[in-house]
Amino acid sequence: MKERIKSWVLALLVLGSLVESYYLIYRLPGSDSAVFSENLYVKTDNMGPEEKVENLLFPDKMIIHLGNDKHTLFYPSSTFYNLILTRLKGRSFESFQRRSVQSFNWDKIRSENPGIELSFRSGIPVALLQRVMQLSPDSLFAGESVDRIWIYSGKNDSKAHAVFFSTRGDIVYEAAKADLTVQDVQQHVDFGKSWTPYATSNGSYYVPESNLSLMAAELPSKLYTVEQIQSSLFFDSGSTRYIREKDGSEIYTDSKRSLQVDQEHNWMSYSDPTALPAGESTNARDVLEAVDFVNQHGGWNGTYKLEAAEESNQDRIVSFQQYYGSYPYGAYPVLDQPKLHYGLIDLRLQQGTVTTYERSLMYSEDDKGSKKIVELPGGDTLRRQLAGISQSSAIRDLYPVYLPVVKGDKLELTPVWKVDFSNGSSLTLK
Repeated sequence: MKERIKSWVLALLVLGSLVESYYLIYRLPGSDSAVFSENLYVKTDNMGPEEKVENLLFPDKMIIHLGNDKHTLFYPSSTFYNLILTRLKGRSFESFQRRSVQSFNWDKIRSENPGIELSFRSGIPVALLQRVMQLSPDSLFAGESVDRIWIYSGKNDSKAHAVFFSTRGDIVYEAAKADLTVQDVQQHVDFGKSWTPYATSNGSYYVPESNLSLMAAELPSKLYTVEQIQSSLFFDSGSTRYIREKDGSEIYTDSKRSLQVDQEHNWMSYSDPTALPAGESTNARDVLEAVDFVNQHGGWNGTYKLEAAEESNQDRIVSFQQYYGSYPYGAYPVLDQPKLHYGLIDLRLQQGTVTTYERSLMYSEDDKGSKKIVELPGGDTLRRQLAGISQSSAIRDLYPVYLPVVKGDKLELTPVWKVDFSNGSSLTLK
């Protein structure tokens, strides 16, 4: 009898628990439901895989100084670039000393001392550089951004020098403790002895003494649909309103956020002016926030590199540049153009929160394309071209890029030289 009573009591307790759970989940009639029905839930339709920030942080080029005023360059994804960068990531740098950039004779170091120069064209915050290199910065250095790392050894030096250049231009930080020997530096430099020689007059840019072999490609191209874009940006894309502007652009809005689609240039711009500030904002934190945002709202359709994290009218603009190419020929940036915005992802942040997100609607299918090896001019041919365009403004940098051209349903990527001038302008040379 007692056992039967216990069973009934236990059954009542279980039934009461189920009823209570029902009301907790679905609530009483007239109140907001805590569960969304299947027809309201929209699964995010990614345009590419997520990416770790560490994979977006790498030098745009590696300059090898051989001594006797001889040099060569390695580019991302090329054989010795990968080898040297992997080795440097395993070394530690500590006890940074702040010095004036003028306290070094860089022309002499460049021409006489074997060394490795890593270039980060627009700079990288030290707080992010720590994610890919073993640095132990003090609070002052940790707040800096650097655009170059120069590791070299002198003739009578017993240890290697490692100097980090602040993007401000007047300050460098030298690591008093660097886990590199003179022999390590020489071994890395020796990789460049049989590579294409380069010449420079002042270290601003380098000209190859012979033509460069690069890979050209013709790839099938497609466009992400508006539905894909909406589902990656709006929780309920079915609640958005459609507006067509006079210039032909399309706007989709849920009254808080808006998505503008430019079908002519295959470009999208998403804006969320109501986004709540995250609080404290720094270069490094904003880059991390930007990477997380892209991971959650679209993903990465290819190889990208952090290009810039710059302040603009109290906002911060974070840009990622797409690179194309692979081992052993190297990877190079895809040129963004006014009439074909391709290969660039831009985000604007206010107080640590993304308020604007822009990217191309176009993507290519690399595994289905055709490729061939072409040559970019070097030596005297290239020098004559540079001499003819440098009369009005000094050349600041010279590097290979891919020029994208749409032909029907194909995307052609053609290697060209990009010339950056000191006045901020640029042009391309074939």
